[in-house]
Amino acid sequence: MLVIDDGSPDGTAQIVKDLQSKFTGQLFIEERTDKLGLGTAYIYGFKWAIAKNYQFIFEMDADFSHNPNDLPRLYHACKTGGADVAIGSRYVKTGGVVNWPWDRVALSIGGSLYTRLITWMPIKDPTAGFVCYRKEVLETINLDEIVFAAYAFQIEMKFAAWKLHFKLKEVPIIFQDRTQGVSKMNKGIVKEGVLGVLKLRWHSLFTNYRKRVKNIDGTEVNSLSENKIVAESK
Repeated sequence: MLVIDDGSPDGTAQIVKDLQSKFTGQLFIEERTDKLGLGTAYIYGFKWAIAKNYQFIFEMDADFSHNPNDLPRLYHACKTGGADVAIGSRYVKTGGVVNWPWDRVALSIGGSLYTRLITWMPIKDPTAGFVCYRKEVLETINLDEIVFAAYAFQIEMKFAAWKLHFKLKEVPIIFQDRTQGVSKMNKGIVKEGVLGVLKLRWHSLFTNYRKRVKNIDGTEVNSLSENKIVAESK
């Protein structure tokens, strides 16, 4: 488990450090001095995981909105179920949301429908933040080209994987609203989501998100061969 702490004032970093001796080699922390946004923290973590050669990389909320008991289901979807990206989905059969106010549910469902309409990406929960990636996916995506740091980050990562012909699979989960703390959702994040989806669609006309690597002679090649494009819901 990797915790990325952007100078939070609530003592998170010290709590993690105090626990590290109990979970040697299993619990890690990376500290950054500035608040640079959710997306940049995830990308920082992705690069950290790739450097350490982890084969499956998960992202999830740390407030128990995402149930840790669902982690094996996402893992097996990638390990044995044929998925390159497993998405913990609220909006496929047997998935759902608990204790969310009606306006948040409406905003989330509306955002999902809007995203599918604009991008044509066949994912019912494109804003989901509970995801398992095979390492090859994150190695192939040019992470430095991911431009969004808030609400639209989750959409852009799935869109990039889909555009690169990786197989995306939705695994039903029950999302439980946090019992402590306050949501960071605000008008600015919603605006980024609305305008960001339009920007993604336009951006896709000029790029495919594929990371380029150089041969010894300086010529560029694709990082990995393309995979058959499939997106399905379970």
